[in-house]
Amino acid sequence: MAHILIVEDEQRIAAFVSKGLRADGYLTTSVADGRDGLDHALSGAFDLVVLDIGLPGIDGFEVLDQLRSQGSQVPVIVLTARDSVGDTVSALEGGADDYMPKPFRFAELLARVRLRLRQPDGTRPRDDLLECGGIRLDVRSRRADVGERQVELSAREFALAEMFMVNAGQVLSREQLLDHVWGMDFDPGSNVVDVYVGYLRKKFGAATIATVRGMGYRFNR
Repeated sequence: MAHILIVEDEQRIAAFVSKGLRADGYLTTSVADGRDGLDHALSGAFDLVVLDIGLPGIDGFEVLDQLRSQGSQVPVIVLTARDSVGDTVSALEGGADDYMPKPFRFAELLARVRLRLRQPDGTRPRDDLLECGGIRLDVRSRRADVGERQVELSAREFALAEMFMVNAGQVLSREQLLDHVWGMDFDPGSNVVDVYVGYLRKKFGAATIATVRGMGYRFNR
């Protein structure tokens, strides 16, 4: 059972996130101070950190910097009221694995938590670089390359590509993709997954993602 650290000084938000994660089967620990959060995160006892930026003690950027400079690879999802492009870039370049602005929908946060913790063999991902079939995703910088050519991906396209590449060679159902990438229940008749798969095929190549009739999609190795 994964243990998630919540570093958030707004008690209402911390309680809301903790309650939701516990309901989904995770263990949680909440702290409200940046220094306490750093100490806990460095303990090695946690599988993922949900980190606010505006913290007492030291802010979330400093917590993140200290974590990465001391060699910690624990996945970090930044959750903050700061939603400027500059803050997003600073967080991702500073070592965050994902970034969510407040206010947020818990279903989307949960989907991102599951994605960061999920790996085909049951372990959480450790690498920031995914490579498969001539396609490379740099998760930290959000860069995508096809061969020697860089391609531009929207945030949703990148999340979908990452989900496919983490599970390359496996068939993923539309329901799985909706749950992990969109984080919400769509109408069963929705074609949003098909539309975004089409976008990726145009950018990665038509043969990259195979349709498995009646089951879903498979990212070819």
